[in-house]
Amino acid sequence: MSYIPKLNDYVKWKKNVEGWVYFKDSSYITIEVRVIPKEEQSYKDCGLHRNDRVLVICYPEDWHELSYVKSRKTKTSTKYFTSDLSTYKSQKDRDSDLY
Repeated sequence: MSYIPKLNDYVKWKKNVEGWVYFKDSSYITIEVRVIPKEEQSYKDCGLHRNDRVLVICYPEDWHELSYVKSRKTKTSTKYFTSDLSTYKSQKDRDSDLY
């Protein structure tokens, strides 16, 4: 069985692409290849993220070309970044205020 990428795995792909798996979905993953600190003014204008990121998309048909290097633990639980919606519960009568 070939490697299946997971969030926060460090992977190598092809010759020059390596980095952390930043997002995973059944349709693709993104590999974070560079982090660029924002200038102070840019951060003040949009303080949501401190850094800009360069991401490369890798589709499932290419996952067999990935090489696993290592994994990292994060302060934020990965449960918030999963695309598995099977446990999602909507608020009662939530749809009625959307239409």
